[in-house]
Amino acid sequence: MTAASSRLAILLAALLVLPAAVSAAGACGNGLPLRAAGHGYTVAFAPQPAKLAVGQHFKLDVAVCAEPGRPAATALKVDADMPAHRHGMNYRASLKGTGEQRWLAEGLMFHMPGRWRFLFELATPQGVRKLSHEVEVE
Repeated sequence: MTAASSRLAILLAALLVLPAAVSAAGACGNGLPLRAAGHGYTVAFAPQPAKLAVGQHFKLDVAVCAEPGRPAATALKVDADMPAHRHGMNYRASLKGTGEQRWLAEGLMFHMPGRWRFLFELATPQGVRKLSHEVEVE
């Protein structure tokens, strides 16, 4: 086998593996458009209603996915803050499980416009893992 054919074989093998990896990452929370990822975990989520507005309560549909070889999260906490203002929400989310590694967070409200950061705290066998995702609220 020549060097060129070896490189071609490696490239073809990589192309066969890549769709499976992309599919597994995309499968987390199918239909949930927002993502926070790190520490071997992905949190996929979607607000209800989809457009976040100041002074209106909303819910979050949340899925937590572990990378292959990582244990599932055992608990979830959801919160939000405004990093620029150094304060959080005036409301605390209540969570209820809706299926395996799925939750519904209710009772959230952004009380002022600006950049908010969703905060997700995952309890895992290795300890607490914190993930975040920022949104702009008008």
